[in-house]
Amino acid sequence: GLTFFKRMDLTAGRLYSISDVSKAAVSTLKEPLTINVFFTKNLPAPHNNTERYLHDLLSEYAAAANQNFNYRFYDVSPDQGDLNNETAKNQTLATSFGIHPIQIQAIEKDEVKFQKAYMGLAMIHGDQIERIPTITSTDGLEYKLTMAMRKLNNKVSALLALEDKIHVDLYMSSSLLDVAPLMKLDDLQHLPQQLEEMVERININSYGKVVFEYKDPSRTPELKASLEKLRILQLNWPELDNGRIKAGQGGIGLVMTYGKKTITIPLMQVIKIPIIGTQYQLAELDQMEEVLSANMESLIDINQNLGILTDFGSLPIVSPPAPSQFGPPPEQAGNFNILASQNYSLKEIALKEGPLPDSVNCLVIPGPKEKFSDYDLFQIDQFLMKGKSLAIFMDSLREIRPDNSGFQMQGMNSVFVPMESGLEKLLSHYGIDVHPSIVNDEESFRQRMPREMGGGERPVYFAPLIKNANINNQPGYMQNIKTLIALKVAPISIDMEKTKTHNLKTTLLFQSSERSWEMKDKINLNPNFIKLPDPDTERKKFELAYMVEGEFPSYFAGKSVPEKPKEEEPAKPSEENDETAETETAKAASTKMIESAGEIIEKGRPGKIFILASSDMIKDNLLDKEGRGVNDIFVMNILDYLNEQEGVARLRSKQQRFTPLNETGAFTKTAVKAFNIVGLPIVV
Repeated sequence: GLTFFKRMDLTAGRLYSISDVSKAAVSTLKEPLTINVFFTKNLPAPHNNTERYLHDLLSEYAAAANQNFNYRFYDVSPDQGDLNNETAKNQTLATSFGIHPIQIQAIEKDEVKFQKAYMGLAMIHGDQIERIPTITSTDGLEYKLTMAMRKLNNKVSALLALEDKIHVDLYMSSSLLDVAPLMKLDDLQHLPQQLEEMVERININSYGKVVFEYKDPSRTPELKASLEKLRILQLNWPELDNGRIKAGQGGIGLVMTYGKKTITIPLMQVIKIPIIGTQYQLAELDQMEEVLSANMESLIDINQNLGILTDFGSLPIVSPPAPSQFGPPPEQAGNFNILASQNYSLKEIALKEGPLPDSVNCLVIPGPKEKFSDYDLFQIDQFLMKGKSLAIFMDSLREIRPDNSGFQMQGMNSVFVPMESGLEKLLSHYGIDVHPSIVNDEESFRQRMPREMGGGERPVYFAPLIKNANINNQPGYMQNIKTLIALKVAPISIDMEKTKTHNLKTTLLFQSSERSWEMKDKINLNPNFIKLPDPDTERKKFELAYMVEGEFPSYFAGKSVPEKPKEEEPAKPSEENDETAETETAKAASTKMIESAGEIIEKGRPGKIFILASSDMIKDNLLDKEGRGVNDIFVMNILDYLNEQEGVARLRSKQQRFTPLNETGAFTKTAVKAFNIVGLPIVV
């Protein structure tokens, strides 16, 4: 067996074979990675199996790794209570890595005994150390190890592995310098030098892997075709300033390229404000270095940013609110924050304060409760047009409490009205319609009641239990998702004609059972008052979650760019108002004749939209901070797929080992029982 070694993994999820992501993590190491394992020998079951599994797993890693991967098991087992010099040194070494013994239970000779045991490991990569201090189970062990390796195989290692340079190209027409004073952009002439100095600073810590180049489309006519292809802002203007400025055109934008990946970073923002007119703003240079670094990491696949919408009454995720003595407890999504932060850098996005940053590839919209303006919808629409992704957890209904507080008087119920955030019309344009209702299902979560309330269980019909038969396991990120719990979720319908016309791919992820119904008009979410509907009430399966992919058509195609809502300012004296109005009118007249082209991307690059009409699906009552539940894995897998990391999603799904029996009819059950009782003895 040692000479002719061969193993076969026949498990459905290939639980005992490392995934492609794990192989890639160890086969691309550019610096030594050492794993020191401290595990007490001869432990009782089931801990002895954990040690054996860890041995086999590290052997699998070693088989797929290059010469920079090493591991070693240290003997930390005392011999009959005495410690030799080597064992004592190993225990001291384990302590220096932050790995301490834990107390486990053992049953020997009908006696329950407790003993201390080391069960942990430390990973060393350069000057960085990552540790797993306690390994008490084999579940999810490969995921933990691989994610730790990916974390250690950091930006430095990735840069060392680059075979090509990262190109940072500034496209800026020199003709723009003629109209820059009219646009109040006097610093525009210094922009190339400032960006070049910025790239040089980044290059110091990037092993010289970044190259900067200034490209002037005005002097190189063949570059003009690249402006539209790269989605770079272009401006056109007639003769201005009594003929002193000739009619012309120009473009400005920053393009980062590595291999086949390209990221375009806008350097100028065009803002149309009522009365005042059109204003032009250059990107904040003090933030540009961070944007360049973040996009560089995105180009070479290091810790992507994950945008979280924080305004419009969205569910607080990054900065949870403090609890209050009055009113209901604040809605919490802290567990979502903990789980997502393991693989992503969460970035707060306040859409009212500025446009969506290009360093974010996926935007999470968690249950907004306020109305988006057309200008805000334009920002989201154009974000999607750039080939980026949206994860939308929106509510279709808005709850209005009787006294506008958390204290509900007896006999007074909350009123639910359709949510009108503005996202509805945007989604409808893409072919996605969310119904203003809540799905109830006979196959639902059952709540255990305390003894003082009679004990037993009661069904919570507005929390459908989604069984395996109603889950689409075909996509890689949905593998091993055998059951889910939905909560206060609205049905979704897809306009197949629209999606077919726009060549969009739609994937239904899960749906309710055939014994479900819609709660539309008189909505009451008190489980004590929800009864099964009349037999003549229509019951059917409702589609609850979709993934839509493709080149989306812009909602604003053929339209002008919406004006940004004007912020209210304190009133000024009337004379000052008159002078300001005259000045602003003059400025507006000067800039009105400068026309812009290429502001609206009418047909987007391939992007993705995940839609699930319930913000409760990412709240703490459905997600666990340990990330072991099926709902946890489902939500995190969705984020991974939207961020082009389906391999990580497949790896995470391997740790989900809940395998329920398939639903069978009474005849099948009787036949199987009869064969077991009568058939098997006859066969024997």
